[in-house]
Amino acid sequence: MSSTYGENLKISIFGQSHSEAIGVVIDGLPAGFEVDMDELGEFLARRAPGQGKHTTSRKEPDRPEFLSGLAGGKTCGAPLAALIRNTNTRSSDYDNIRDIPRPGHADFAARIKYGGAEDVSGGGHFSGRLTAPLCIAGGIALQILKEKGITVKAEIKEIGGKKDGFLETVEEARLDADSVGGVIECVIEGVSAGYGNPMFGGVENKIASCVFGIPAVKGVEFGAGFEAARMRGSENNDEFYYEEDGRVRTRTNNHGGILGGITTGMPIVFRAAFKPTPSIGKPQKSISFSEKKDAVLEIKGRHDPCVVMRAVPCVEAAAAITVLDIILGGKN
Repeated sequence: MSSTYGENLKISIFGQSHSEAIGVVIDGLPAGFEVDMDELGEFLARRAPGQGKHTTSRKEPDRPEFLSGLAGGKTCGAPLAALIRNTNTRSSDYDNIRDIPRPGHADFAARIKYGGAEDVSGGGHFSGRLTAPLCIAGGIALQILKEKGITVKAEIKEIGGKKDGFLETVEEARLDADSVGGVIECVIEGVSAGYGNPMFGGVENKIASCVFGIPAVKGVEFGAGFEAARMRGSENNDEFYYEEDGRVRTRTNNHGGILGGITTGMPIVFRAAFKPTPSIGKPQKSISFSEKKDAVLEIKGRHDPCVVMRAVPCVEAAAAITVLDIILGGKN
């Protein structure tokens, strides 16, 4: 199913932006792990809406309710089910979108696939709101990985094509009733060499698959990424050497910690490109399904002028889920 991910750690995300609740079911968590709820709450707060004028004004507490999978605060081996109630919805803001699809959004594709049965309110199941349950799973995975000596850390590398002045760039777009995208880089450290498989079972494949589940992601690159296409082999190749403790390392990390789909023991480095938020204040040319002719769309509702700031923990969550899934499967 499209909203299910993983082989050893399986997650299934459910709900819509304006449904009663959104949530996740996680199967395969190691039993006996004590979840730090305060730490998880802090992690979820990083992506929560309503954090100021540079994010959507929709305010949601995003406090998860755990229905199963925990006993005495520890994972008990049963599938963990958690949900987050939607409390601040304004579905009427999306009335015109039922007939006129937003350029750049999934509205048109969903209409064709689901024949009008899709939930368009707040973006339905295509909404960035669904990254909240992703972060529940990812936040728990991060804690388990930390216990194993593995860290996952993401940061913004650029917004609107600029390497600094991020808030100013977002504010300019907001005041112009527009939006901007950006790039987030993620570094995973502590994963030993030998995980993953060649071809379709590669670590890049698995990470990219999960990261592309984050709405607005349009590209993922590892190590030097597309820049490697502009290098010579003598520049791109990472030379090996032995450290004093006997470990093999590379002097550079253009390969981003993965060769042939298998980890090398170097930090895993990737970047995700996010498109500008499709919902903007400017009038846009579109079509009317009911009248079968061209139309102009003026969007209402509450939207982020840039999703990148709130997407940083989402990238960490997707990376952590993937790495834990891979590690639980061993090196075979």
